[in-house]
Amino acid sequence: MLPESTNGAGGRGGGDLAVPMAWLCAEYLADEVLRAAALVAPGSLEYRAGLQALALTVHLSGEPDGPAVGWAAGPADAWLRHTAYDRPWPPWVEERLAARRAAGGDGPDLALAHTAWRRLRDTWVRAADLDGRTAGDPAAPIDEDDQVWLPAWKLGLPLAHLSLHLR
Repeated sequence: MLPESTNGAGGRGGGDLAVPMAWLCAEYLADEVLRAAALVAPGSLEYRAGLQALALTVHLSGEPDGPAVGWAAGPADAWLRHTAYDRPWPPWVEERLAARRAAGGDGPDLALAHTAWRRLRDTWVRAADLDGRTAGDPAAPIDEDDQVWLPAWKLGLPLAHLSLHLR
């Protein structure tokens, strides 16, 4: 008997497993980048947030249901732009997810991307206030003792961006 996760067949024929290759490739690339940067310990909350943020960026930057593009084609520049501090990343993620859903994408890749976004958006963590710098001096050091509650994507996105710079 086939598992229920077959391509629309519900376990009754068809035979092809719905494997989320595009998402798995994006997650693999994100993991490689974060491990190479070695900024935080793998398995930590920060690492997981960075992994999900970067995997979403990689996945949503590519073609729907296509594999993540490798380094040779130059997508890292686009990933850097999408993860930059001054970019509206959450609206970009939601627009890309909605566009893929509207285009009929309801496969396992899109489901995993939605789950990653929901976790990043709905999980709140206590961390240093990265936005709490003195308004008059944006170069002022961040007081790590001044912690606030923020969504996990606000912790993971800067880690993803910095990791891309260090690749």
